[in-house]
Amino acid sequence: MIVTRSWLNEFIDLSKVTNETLYETFNAIGLEVDSINQIEIESKVVVGKILSCEKHPDADKLNVCQIDVGTETKQIVCGAANVVDAEYVAVATVGAVLPGDFAIKDAKLRGVESAGMVCASSELGLPEMGKGIMILDESIGELEVGRELNSYDKVADTIIELELTANRGDCLSVYGVARDLSSALDIEMKPFDYKEVEKMKIGIARDASLQTEGSIDADLHYKRAKIDTMESNFLLSLRLAMVSVEGSEKLESMLAYATHATGVILRAYKSESFYNEEGKILLTSLAKAEGIVEVKAKDDLLSVVGMYQNSEAKANDKSQEVLFEASYINPDTLVEAVANTSLSKDDLYYKTSRGSNPDLKFGLNFLAQLLHNNTEIHCYEGSLNVDVERENHTVIVSSDEISSIVGMEIEINKIVTILHKLGFGISTIDHNVISVTVPLFRHDIKHIQDIAEEIVRIIGINNIEAKPFVFAEKARLNSTTDRYKAKKSFRNRAVGAGFYENISYVFSDRVLLEKYGFSTVEEALELTNPIAEELNTLRSTVLVNLLNAVKRNVSYTKKSIPLFEIGAIFGSKREQSEVISFVFSGHISNENICNAGKPQMVDFATFTQKIGAVIGAFELVPCRDTNGLIHPYQSADIVANGKVCGFMSKLHPTVQEEFSIPDTFIAELDFDALLPTHINAKPISKFQGVYKDLSVVIDKSLNYYEVAKVLKCIENDMLKDIYPVDIYEDEKLGDQKSLTIRFFIQSMEKTLEEDDIETVMSQIMTTLELECQAQLR
Repeated sequence: MIVTRSWLNEFIDLSKVTNETLYETFNAIGLEVDSINQIEIESKVVVGKILSCEKHPDADKLNVCQIDVGTETKQIVCGAANVVDAEYVAVATVGAVLPGDFAIKDAKLRGVESAGMVCASSELGLPEMGKGIMILDESIGELEVGRELNSYDKVADTIIELELTANRGDCLSVYGVARDLSSALDIEMKPFDYKEVEKMKIGIARDASLQTEGSIDADLHYKRAKIDTMESNFLLSLRLAMVSVEGSEKLESMLAYATHATGVILRAYKSESFYNEEGKILLTSLAKAEGIVEVKAKDDLLSVVGMYQNSEAKANDKSQEVLFEASYINPDTLVEAVANTSLSKDDLYYKTSRGSNPDLKFGLNFLAQLLHNNTEIHCYEGSLNVDVERENHTVIVSSDEISSIVGMEIEINKIVTILHKLGFGISTIDHNVISVTVPLFRHDIKHIQDIAEEIVRIIGINNIEAKPFVFAEKARLNSTTDRYKAKKSFRNRAVGAGFYENISYVFSDRVLLEKYGFSTVEEALELTNPIAEELNTLRSTVLVNLLNAVKRNVSYTKKSIPLFEIGAIFGSKREQSEVISFVFSGHISNENICNAGKPQMVDFATFTQKIGAVIGAFELVPCRDTNGLIHPYQSADIVANGKVCGFMSKLHPTVQEEFSIPDTFIAELDFDALLPTHINAKPISKFQGVYKDLSVVIDKSLNYYEVAKVLKCIENDMLKDIYPVDIYEDEKLGDQKSLTIRFFIQSMEKTLEEDDIETVMSQIMTTLELECQAQLR
């Protein structure tokens, strides 16, 4: 966005504001200055009045002019064709040095003396304004012959180019930028008051009408006017050149000037484009779709609001009767609608899609004033309007919350003043709480954080008091962090036990799951677009994925494959749970010198020890699970914390053969059942304990699990631990077997004596005799 200082000054008094202050203020309020260029014109360039202009006697393209430069009349030869139409021009007198170190000297051109040069804009360091010399008029101020051109602040202006973020469409106009400056510099905006000098007594509704079809979501205002003559002025052309806006004709330039000044989207139509069979104007506003509003006449599409205008319907300098249009449409609605179309777009779409000024009356009045100052125009009374009822967004703002967000104390009065100057509506709720009504031109403001950003940028980020960073951490330990810590602990222990972590998709092969007896997701809840043919359902076990991983590793000649994975599984109704799964295939260890290059194959005992190293103490009970991976004779359920939480087993020989893998052991446990619970601390004895072995003969059909259940029921505080150390069967024992059990005995109160030990061992033997029909071996 490009503005000039003098143009801004038409909306806000900058007489006491330096360019340095403007530069700092713009950057402080978020309108970053890309460049600022103070135009300086050589002091010996003055306003000259052409007294006469005659053809050069020896050159067809040269003219000999007598020009009053204030102190005297100079004869200057000029080659510009438009000099014949000029009265007041910019004259570089002898001694002036123009940009590019071009010095003006007395010269003789084709035999005719020339004392100076009539200047074009580019020769003075001004933007290019087309071919020919500059023709001055009083649009820049009262023209005084001989006055230095540099003293006209509208010519020796300051051009400021601003970098705007995508949400700041409200500053795509001189008026919008001035509004931000008004708040930042605490300077009131100048009121704009336009009164028509002359008005036609005929109302627009007499022979013009506007129809709407559908739910129109665009505001439209139309003014009708008759134009007798169309003129322009020097300042308008100069400013458009300064802000890099071009207009091929005078009317187009005035529309561009008014739009750039006010931010209101303005267009002009030939009135005859809307004539019906009766010679009256009839235009139709049609809601084609949400965000797409068409302007039509006689079924011909003349424009789409905010996007483009049919070139054949555009008014030009020869148009005698014109229909002016001011429009506004919500930019978010427009952009969303345009994304799904291939409609054409013109230069005004950029402003509309970023957010134009919704004050259509202001835009039309500004244009009317511009036209009345430069043309012979007669406007019809009244206008044809389509006004959409819009509900402005409101935000409840508390000074305490704003202060908390900004980081410094800001009084409610300061907040109100800033927001009021920025165009926000204010309603008081409490002594430090207000309701802020967001204007339509700030469609980006949604939350109190957005309001806080407005406050900060107007106060200035550099004016926010610096404070040391205070980090007040709150206790955030909860079930989620406990679960994370437990999961991390299991992973670390699994890696420490020699397992490698496997990571696989939560998908699996439905055929394999059904084949091995696992549940599958109901058909109605099945995946509609699987990522691969073999990953066509949500998994109900991780073991199938792990076995596929073992198969791949075997194909890579790996001989020892210990893997684990912690992951989600799903029930038939997609209910989710989490398990920790293990698989150990092949050799217990890699080939090395300790095993003479012949490591043993993994067995049940080794696998059990490794699982225990990961999950801690557990018990094994007869397996009740019936899936197709479990070995019928080498399997067990795992009991942890008193509950069955999973199973471990040797892989079924048939499955092992199907996957073409060596001896393999598997385990899968409910992860939630393994999560550590709160454990009360128990006292530790300071007295020495003893280990005692007891060998008994029991029935061969009685397993240790049943014996252990009996021994754990013994109520004796000195009996601390029980575990088997040997089981022996022999023909001499017949239907019986020998079982050796080790007991750890310790007292919390004293050093054990022989009588204490004998008492405990006697109680144990008595219990075994009664409950297990055991005999001392």
